[in-house]
Amino acid sequence: MRTESGGGGPDLRHHGDAEVRDDGSALVDLAVNVRADTPPEWLRGHIAGSLSGLAAYPDGRAARAAVAARHGLPVERVLLTAGAAEAFVLLARALKVRRPVVVHPQFTEPEAALRDAGHTVDRVLLRETDGFRLDPSAVPPDADLVVIGNPTNPTSVLHPASAVAGLARPGRTLVVDEAFMDAVPGEREALAGRTDVPGLVVLRSLTKTWGLAGLRVGYVLAAEPAVAALERAQALWAVSTPALVAAEACVGARGLAEAADAARRIAADRSYLVAGLGEFAGGGLRVVEPAEGPFVLVRLPWAVEVRRRLRSLGYAVRRGTRFRGWVRSGCGSRCGTGGRWTGFWGRWGGRWTRCDVAPAAPSRSRPRTPAPQGLKLSPSGV
Repeated sequence: MRTESGGGGPDLRHHGDAEVRDDGSALVDLAVNVRADTPPEWLRGHIAGSLSGLAAYPDGRAARAAVAARHGLPVERVLLTAGAAEAFVLLARALKVRRPVVVHPQFTEPEAALRDAGHTVDRVLLRETDGFRLDPSAVPPDADLVVIGNPTNPTSVLHPASAVAGLARPGRTLVVDEAFMDAVPGEREALAGRTDVPGLVVLRSLTKTWGLAGLRVGYVLAAEPAVAALERAQALWAVSTPALVAAEACVGARGLAEAADAARRIAADRSYLVAGLGEFAGGGLRVVEPAEGPFVLVRLPWAVEVRRRLRSLGYAVRRGTRFRGWVRSGCGSRCGTGGRWTGFWGRWGGRWTRCDVAPAAPSRSRPRTPAPQGLKLSPSGV
């Protein structure tokens, strides 16, 4: 592991949704990792029922109380946000920090938000040879803000809760992005709900499991002073009434039971996909294991050409222009996309001819935010 800083580099704001827009809208989506067949009908019913109240300003008290109860916390330790992405922006704007550090590979939006807010961001780069595992001693001791994902996007590595909590220090804010933790059976290694870790801020998203990317809803769990600071930086009524209703439903008994069942099915589908891809290791393919998220990170020869070939066959996977030689893929299902993924590799992946391929063009949907030069291991994903 090593720490990097600097300027220039790839676009931090290219995310998986760019893979399935425009000419990609008809592709099977293995890039964005939103669970198939969501939102479920019962949740759509709750959201539709909220539309009659759109004349009133949003009132987040019930949703806030529901999230607090779900994690066994007082409401003062909860802030509802317009997705986890808003939380990253609030943290970047509200916190007065001298040396923020982001642990990579990692979702790049927290770093982009910090840079846009004027911060100079250092990186701790986890090594492939270590399985992208966290070593808390690699984080500079004077870092007063540390951001890490768990499970990490895009590696699908689940760090032990003890190792993540070991990053905490007096005077340091420790931000743990748990956007995919509800896809882990039993949410083992979660820090959400913990109050014994100093400076802990946990972010959660309801986007992936519930198919609410277009509604924008997530939340922050932190000590009361931190929540108050973020709330002061947040725009009034930032979370819409339909999003608040959805949040309350998703953290209720029915939502938690369905999410737990979905996590078990995701784990089974992922195991099937990893086992199938493992049969082609002789062709140069390697999956980061053990994978614990609803996606896998795959190293393979001429990854850009493989991604293009998959698109021509009707499948969108996450490109790795900041993580060359890799693609990230959602797990699909054993009888559906996961099986066809491995079938594709068996038919085509073993018959390589070297070809020169240019990287895909960056997304034009959002302003380009430069990353530091020298980046070798800092992929992005949504």
